[in-house]
Amino acid sequence: MAPPAKEKAAKPAGKPASKKSSCYEVSGDALKRKNRNCPKCGPGIFMAGHQDRWQCGRCGYMEKKTEK
Repeated sequence: MAPPAKEKAAKPAGKPASKKSSCYEVSGDALKRKNRNCPKCGPGIFMAGHQDRWQCGRCGYMEKKTEK
């Protein structure tokens, strides 16, 4: 005699799509990067802009924002 069939659980909704496109601005044929690049990690790794600082999410490098 075969064991009873198991019901499949509903799949979770999943992760939202990547928001990398929000870091770039397209003007004509050129791409402009909106955020700063990390000086330690190099180009392509952006720093997060907080109220009082810029911080790299990869290596943890931080720069204080200067008041104008």
